[in-house]
Amino acid sequence: MKQRFFSIQHIIYLLIACGGLSQSVQAQKVYSLKSCLESGLQNNYSMQITHNQEQISKNNATLGNAGYLPTLDFSAGYKGNLDNIESKSRATGEITKNNGVYDQTANVGLNLNWTIFDGFNISTTYKQLKELERQGETNTRIAIEDFIATLASEYYNYLQQEIRLKNLRYAVTLSKERMRIVEERYHIGSFSRLDYQQAKVDFNADSAQYMKQQELLHSSRIHLNELMANESVNQPLLITDSVIDVNAQLIYDDLWTATLATNANLLKADQNITLSQLDYKKIGSRNYPYLKLNTGYGYTFNKYDINATSRRGDLGLNAGVTIGFNIFDGNRRREKNNASIAIKNARLERQELELTLRSDFSNLWQAYRNNQELLNLERQNLISAKENHEIAMERYMLGNLPGIEMREAQKSLLDAEERILSAEYSTKLCEISLLQLSGKITRYLE
Repeated sequence: MKQRFFSIQHIIYLLIACGGLSQSVQAQKVYSLKSCLESGLQNNYSMQITHNQEQISKNNATLGNAGYLPTLDFSAGYKGNLDNIESKSRATGEITKNNGVYDQTANVGLNLNWTIFDGFNISTTYKQLKELERQGETNTRIAIEDFIATLASEYYNYLQQEIRLKNLRYAVTLSKERMRIVEERYHIGSFSRLDYQQAKVDFNADSAQYMKQQELLHSSRIHLNELMANESVNQPLLITDSVIDVNAQLIYDDLWTATLATNANLLKADQNITLSQLDYKKIGSRNYPYLKLNTGYGYTFNKYDINATSRRGDLGLNAGVTIGFNIFDGNRRREKNNASIAIKNARLERQELELTLRSDFSNLWQAYRNNQELLNLERQNLISAKENHEIAMERYMLGNLPGIEMREAQKSLLDAEERILSAEYSTKLCEISLLQLSGKITRYLE
């Protein structure tokens, strides 16, 4: 039984010792946050789709699509009529019948149509297309900022899981040392079998927690690889950071001023107001007359079976101007009222968004400051927990401290390290969110 226990124990030691080694041997590239972001922005499929959608809005914003340019058509046709004709002379009353009369017409030509004026509808449409182009750029910016925030959060989550794995590896090492001491003292009769069994239970519990942490690290690594669109989501990752570096220099007033001035969602809300106003203007353009020019150049050939002229060919230019005015369409008043309401709704949505941003910003800032204070407090607690653990270990080795109290000192040390890690990660998440709201999150690419 004892031999079986130590074989399992040795396997656990081997996993702990080789877990980090196998990763470092297999990994071929060391990633920083900046390189992760660059790789993700270039390769991520969602980002590629977003860029393609922006390109569509750019392609649409042309003079031709707005209606400024004329249309030029080429047409050709042929028509044949097979008729039985009966005619009566008015002078003589003679009736003439002709059966199977076949008349033919063929034509070919170029036709140009151009709307010169349509009540500012064309110019308004062009402004609308240009505004949609700008909104496409804004949508891309929102997608980029969201992606940077998501990937940066996952990057620091992966770092957090690595640090936590390191702490749990240290916990297993402490449990191993404690078990060694208890085993030696148990054989010489200084400790009871209960102490020995409790040491084994604690060692196995720490080992199981370590193995579960490896699974969490694995999941984070897969998610990070997925965000970067790496060919293999199981690809090992080595990152340059070893600690979560918290930025404690953020200033409330600067961030909030930047939020009001450059927040991408606010910019999009302003663009929605402009688009609503342009829709209203397009409906109003129907109150003006329109002027259209049409011209063409072509050839028409006619062949007659019984006419005095057997055939006729026409080659030439034709042109015309159309002026019109829509007096009543039965629907304009309703559309105009709805467009006016759409402008009001766009303005209300903008005000609601600003209020939501103010609330989110205030909550994030409060969490950011509280986590900083908590982090400073936990760092002091860690110093005390380390000293307490060292004293407890000395007393335990001398046999002056029960195993339960030794375990409690070890747990206090690990809990202190875990609270610091959680506070660092929470502070970093608040930092990322505040920079995203203020439009400054791209500084992670610098």
